[in-house]
Amino acid sequence: MNTPRRLEGLVAVVTGGASGFGEAISRQYADLGAKLLVADLNLEKAGQVAAAIVADGHEAISCQVDVADSAAMGAMVAVALERFGRIDVMVNNAGMSHDNRPMLEVDEAFFDRLYQVNVKSIYLSAQHCVPVFRKQGSGCFINIGSTAAVRPRPGLSWYNGSKGAVTLLTKSLAVELAPDKIRANSINPAIADTPLLTTFMGTEDTPENRKKFLATIPLGRLCEPKDVANAAVFFADPASEFITGVSLDVDGGRCI
Repeated sequence: MNTPRRLEGLVAVVTGGASGFGEAISRQYADLGAKLLVADLNLEKAGQVAAAIVADGHEAISCQVDVADSAAMGAMVAVALERFGRIDVMVNNAGMSHDNRPMLEVDEAFFDRLYQVNVKSIYLSAQHCVPVFRKQGSGCFINIGSTAAVRPRPGLSWYNGSKGAVTLLTKSLAVELAPDKIRANSINPAIADTPLLTTFMGTEDTPENRKKFLATIPLGRLCEPKDVANAAVFFADPASEFITGVSLDVDGGRCI
C-alpha cells in the first residue's frame, strides 16, 4: 500500500521561485505531491524550474511577477486559479537586500524598493489571496523572514527592519485570520549559501571571510536552501493545521 505524500493534491504559489530558497521550496513541494506555480521576476528562470519539475513527473507552471505591483500579484493569483482551481499555500519568498553598508549610505529610492519588495508584497499577497482562502474555507501563508529580525547584523539596518515587519505582519495575519481557518507562519533563515550571500557579507566570499560568519552559528555551517524548504514543508503540511503565528528560526542556533 502506497503512503500518501505529505502535500498530495495541494496547490502552492511560490514567489522568488526561480532560485535559492524559492527553487528549493518549489522542488520539495512538488516531490511531496503539491502542484506548483513558480513565480519570479525572471520569467526565463522560473520557466526552467517549472520545466524541471514537470520533467520529474510532477505538475508545475510558471509566471512572471513583480511582488511590489498589485496588478501583477492579482494576475499571478488568477493564473493559479485558472490552472488549478484553488490555492492552498502562498509562499511569500521573494525578497531583496541592500549591500552591507552604513545605514546613511542607503539612498531613499533603494529604501523604498526594499520595503516594497519585502513588506508591501505581504500586504498585496493578503489583498489577493485572503478572498480566495475565505471562499475555500482554508489557506496558508508562509512568509520568508530572516534571523536579521531577531539578531540584526550591523550594516543591514534597513533590511533588518523590513524582516522585523515580516515577523509581526505574520503574527497579525495569524490572529486576525484564524476565524477564517487561514494560517500564517514565517521562517527566519540564517545567512545562507544563496545568490544574496555576498550582499549580506559585504565582502568577497572567501574561505577566510566565511569563517567569520560560521563562527556565529553554533552548528558550524551556513543555512542551505534545503533547510528552509524542509521548514516550509512542515508549515504547509495539513498535519500542521493547529500551528499558526509561529516564527521559526532555521539558523543552526545563531539566535540562541
